[in-house]
Amino acid sequence: MKILRTIRTALQALQRNPMRAMLTTLGIVIGVGAVIAMMEIGKGSSSAVQKSIASMGANTILILPGTAASGGISFGAGSVMNLTPMDYEAIVRECPSVRSAAPVVRARTQVVYGNRNWVPSSISGTTPSLLDVRDWTNLAEGEAFSDRDVLNANKVCMLGQSLVRELFQGESPVGKEIRIKNVSFRVVGVLTAKGANMMGSDQDDILLAPWTTIKYRVTGSPLASTNQSSSSETSSTVNSLSQLYPGGKMSLYPVQSVTQAADSPMPVRFTNIDQIMAAAVSTEEIPAAIKQITEVLRERHRIRGDEADDFNVRDMTEMTKTLSATTALMTNLLLSVALISLVVGGVGIMNIMLVSVTERTREIGLRMAVGARARDILRQFLVESVVLCLVGGGVGILLGHGGSKLVEWLLHWPVENSPTAIAAAVIVSAGVGIIFGYYPAWRASRLDPIEALRYE
Repeated sequence: MKILRTIRTALQALQRNPMRAMLTTLGIVIGVGAVIAMMEIGKGSSSAVQKSIASMGANTILILPGTAASGGISFGAGSVMNLTPMDYEAIVRECPSVRSAAPVVRARTQVVYGNRNWVPSSISGTTPSLLDVRDWTNLAEGEAFSDRDVLNANKVCMLGQSLVRELFQGESPVGKEIRIKNVSFRVVGVLTAKGANMMGSDQDDILLAPWTTIKYRVTGSPLASTNQSSSSETSSTVNSLSQLYPGGKMSLYPVQSVTQAADSPMPVRFTNIDQIMAAAVSTEEIPAAIKQITEVLRERHRIRGDEADDFNVRDMTEMTKTLSATTALMTNLLLSVALISLVVGGVGIMNIMLVSVTERTREIGLRMAVGARARDILRQFLVESVVLCLVGGGVGILLGHGGSKLVEWLLHWPVENSPTAIAAAVIVSAGVGIIFGYYPAWRASRLDPIEALRYE
């Protein structure tokens, strides 16, 4: 009952001069409003930056084959072709920290359309899940190939923007036929532009197709054992002009000509893949995802505890550090601005409360003369200060949230609601009222009743 009576008395005291109370809370209103607006705009911008960096592969984990060695000589990374599609399926199934994964079979050769040709920097045979791994699910045109296309080794593909520009020169490629090593592929989709990665390589100079098609119809062998000359393979595979007349050596039974062999290829079907690309659930989950992937592959490859891994797991450490540094910088900047704004508002509260104590000196003396104790006076002035800050904080929350929505509507900046910032604003407002209102309240409680009654 005493607390309720104190709150009622504090509210009655604030109602005596409503204009001064409103101006006093204006500093808190502006401070909290600016904090809420900046937190929501900053959180939206931070999320946009995270998505932008993640699209460059910040959450990507590469699983590569191991290294073969003989007689003390190492043959380099990828010389042991021991990754299989079953490994990729096991990673997706048994690693909870992995959001998505995709097998990759790589090739490098000419892509031909009409009388134009181009050698893209990357021809990747994969599954539709690679689009999720690389945050490429939004296509510029057309649609992605399906898992059924992978199972049936259908001759369909998706093209990057650079490849579309070089081959089609303004035409829509969807539905058109292109040739890769004399194998016709139908273009079903066009990827959105990503630009260059952190190393300066063009991410849009790419062709994606089902990995079964690339492996069984195009390369027929792993990338490590394939001659990657882009021009010699295509020109020498089918060259019937150099064999117009039979040679002097005759065979008992007829054999296929070069043209017949190209028309009916019989590739050797290897079950290995060149690499596996996986995406962690978040940047913070990358170490856990790497640990889970390592455990799954060691179990599948039957590697004993004291034996070295026959595979390599790599993450984008540099990009992850860049993302963490950017997020930390934005967070610290917003906290600094919030602190400055709230300190300014708190100083205004303290100033007005000191003026109020001076104006109400006789009232304080009269209350103490009729039995009020020092702690009652202290509690009343603290309640007045906290009420001012809470009212200002509530108005500031509405003003800041409305301001961020207005910025989103007018400037089309990314904005994201922050319930944590709203809750923190309420707590900080009450804290500012207590911290900056304590000294005026303490000064009021230390007045001598006789001297207070004599005050003019």
